[in-house]
Amino acid sequence: MGAPHGRGSSLRRTSFENKQQLSEKVAAYIREGIMVGQFRAGEYIRTERLAEELGVSPTPVREALMLLGSEGSVRWEPRRGYRVVPLTTRDVGDLFRVQAFIAGELAARAATELRDEELDLLEETQAKLEQAERDGDFDLVETLNYRIHRTINKASDSARLAVLLGVTVNYVPLGYYASIEGWSSASAHDHSSIFQALRARDPEGARKAMSAHIEHVGGQLVEHLRRREVLS
Repeated sequence: MGAPHGRGSSLRRTSFENKQQLSEKVAAYIREGIMVGQFRAGEYIRTERLAEELGVSPTPVREALMLLGSEGSVRWEPRRGYRVVPLTTRDVGDLFRVQAFIAGELAARAATELRDEELDLLEETQAKLEQAERDGDFDLVETLNYRIHRTINKASDSARLAVLLGVTVNYVPLGYYASIEGWSSASAHDHSSIFQALRARDPEGARKAMSAHIEHVGGQLVEHLRRREVLS
């Protein structure tokens, strides 16, 4: 049996006051907990204990665990509860290979759809991101990076494909990336080749540049998780 999840002051901060989609918020919290090693492979997640720590009723926690069970992150064991499934290097690699494929396709489609003024705004946002990276403002890097990718994905005019990308992104919550060594630097420097291809209206170049960027970030995450001894 694992140690209590809260671990005193180490319990990650998040808000569970809004009851809308509460189970999804709890699921996101547990997903991130698995990534950061708060919930270790083989550990049982105790519904009542976690509900108390998060200040919610047991119902959304149960719903979240059922959702995570369908994703393969936890496994139900009769009379014992939900147990964390080991996270492997292949799991993370597969996740980012899928992300790279979808994000690359969205960028390729956006290359012929983005207006000049949208490209100008993207480059202005990138300049702010690079300054934030130099300033060590990783929260701002995270916000601006999200804005850039969202703009490209939206410009692709492929809403359902973008939703599929969102499903894969949910496995690594947005707020987690800032803790990965080298991530902010990758966001500051990898984007230049993407923007060059978009400005040239080069779908294949945009696809390759975006895919390479996502795979680079995925590799950084694998190394980060290895250092934290999270991967099995």
